[in-house]
Amino acid sequence: MRRLLVLVSVVVLVDMTFYAAIAPLLPQYQEDLGLSKAAAGGLTAAYAAGTLIASLPAGRLAGRVGGKTTLLVGLVSLAVSSVIFGFGKDILVLDGARFAQGVGGACTWAGGFAWLMAVAPRERRGELIGTALGAAVVGVLLGPVLGGAATQTSPELVFSGVGAVALLLGAVALATPAGAPEPAASWAELAVALRRRPLLLAAWLVTLPALFTGAIDVLVPLRLDELGASGVTIGAAFLAAAAIEAVLSPFLGRYSDRRGRLLPLRVGLVAATLSAVALPLPDVVWLSAGGLLVAATALALFWTPAAAMLSESSESSGLYQGLAFGLMNLSWALGQVVGGAAGGGLADATTDAVVYAALGALCAATLLLTGRSRERAAIG
Repeated sequence: MRRLLVLVSVVVLVDMTFYAAIAPLLPQYQEDLGLSKAAAGGLTAAYAAGTLIASLPAGRLAGRVGGKTTLLVGLVSLAVSSVIFGFGKDILVLDGARFAQGVGGACTWAGGFAWLMAVAPRERRGELIGTALGAAVVGVLLGPVLGGAATQTSPELVFSGVGAVALLLGAVALATPAGAPEPAASWAELAVALRRRPLLLAAWLVTLPALFTGAIDVLVPLRLDELGASGVTIGAAFLAAAAIEAVLSPFLGRYSDRRGRLLPLRVGLVAATLSAVALPLPDVVWLSAGGLLVAATALALFWTPAAAMLSESSESSGLYQGLAFGLMNLSWALGQVVGGAAGGGLADATTDAVVYAALGALCAATLLLTGRSRERAAIG
């Protein structure tokens, strides 16, 4: 199990490195290609759009052919799309490459986590999910460094390197023993499961921080650029934010295994509501970067408990783990697409403060919803 955990962790790390590399590159692409905030949001959200469309098919694929094969499909997609993105000079090519990587990401996550959960003891799921998610956040941490390096050298060189690493990981996966595929649920069984309140709540608790993150990934780099920050400074700010999430994720996995999933989620909802109020206020670089760190700390409290809750709710609803993590991908991608594209468009039409106010209101409403869910569970 340890070898498989390391493999899945490294795969999602590399996948998220490519995803997060866009932050310091965004101002350069905006200037070179004449992008509006909405178009910049579209480029940021293209990865998530691919994941959104491919999430449930990737989950079913993991059930039919196994997590290993599904993971390999994702790694091939990562290798090809990274090279295309590096050499792309047109917004349509860049959008298409990130979309293809989003499809591959749906496969690597659904396949990798289904493979891992098939051998994981139930009482350690939070810990193992937290460890892998911590590695994914390290990828988010390294992404801005990778993007910053691309601004200082060349995107062709940097993203070709990402493609080579993906192929190397594919070779390692081929040499790793695979378990038997799980029975694939029908679309009708999935539709029935999605009517269950615990599963819907768990999915929403993955969607909400993704919605917040999608908006931040567009608005914060552009705001820092307006305030005079360089690409390296923007990368450093996102590096620090991701470091916070990477440190907290494994700890939160172990904690939620022992004390339950809802407590860290409720603390995160309170902190996210407050950070939504504070984010649009600073008008100097260091304060704006500080607001990003506060928001990152709040959102870090969501990911691992919500993913573990979704895994357990899916299992109790009769869904196998491939579909559980397909749902996680779908929930995450939906939040990223709306947060990035719609958030950027709304900011263009109004102000950044309006976007953050809407996010804060959603967090506050969800806090009330989780309180009612806890009361119903206590009564039951």
